[in-house]
Amino acid sequence: MRTDVQLRRATEADLPELLGHVRALHELERLERADAEREAALRPLLGDSDMGRIYLLRVGPRTIGYVALGFGYSIEFGGRDAYVDELFLQPAYRGQGIGRRVLQLLRREAAALGLHALHLEVARDNEPAQRLYRSAGFELRARYCLMSARLDTDAQPDPQDP
Repeated sequence: MRTDVQLRRATEADLPELLGHVRALHELERLERADAEREAALRPLLGDSDMGRIYLLRVGPRTIGYVALGFGYSIEFGGRDAYVDELFLQPAYRGQGIGRRVLQLLRREAAALGLHALHLEVARDNEPAQRLYRSAGFELRARYCLMSARLDTDAQPDPQDP
């Protein structure tokens, strides 16, 4: 098992390298986005953002993936929390214990940031990822299901709405 992975906060200078990893994950997940859209979504999370963090996953001098956190707040969990929005490891580094180590480091980093909980979603048919997340202390909240509504931020408000 390789555990020499490190988290390094991504900065503006890392954007070209980061985009390559994000593109690879999106291709794997069949998420169609233009690079300009990806870049616009990544920029607010670079550096010491109040919105979240992106960490490059490094083994020695090599970047092998990334993990992105989006900050939120939960009354249920008693304060600030974060959503593990994306986690990607290059295929050659999977199955070596690196993902588990990344999640351990991420939990430690989240606690240092004062977060009270981490949340994530995983495909129902992705058993290997579910095993990884369970081994890192994440629990299925069977009583709940994630629901989403995409918002059109370019839309003008309807004058008929109160």
